[in-house]
Amino acid sequence: SIEKLIPLVDMVLVMSVNPGFGGQSFIPESQSKVAEARKLIDRLNPKALLEIDGGIRVENSSPVARAGVDVFVAGSAIFGSRDYKKTIAEMRQAIQ
Repeated sequence: SIEKLIPLVDMVLVMSVNPGFGGQSFIPESQSKVAEARKLIDRLNPKALLEIDGGIRVENSSPVARAGVDVFVAGSAIFGSRDYKKTIAEMRQAIQ
């Protein structure tokens, strides 16, 4: 349903939880949405970024990055950790 809009946008956001509150678990089916969005962006507007928000943690950031996500929103994973800097460094390492 977003195919017609992709040429007009700077970023596409895939929600990987049901919006409403922080701390939810990543919905695994979101991975297929990411892959589909990446294909559409690559074909219709390669300058657009692909962002994901919801349940992103160190443990699942690598497969999401491999699927083509450019921008990660990881609120609870970072702010719920004891060491923000360490968690951010681990996430950056996982998506390299």
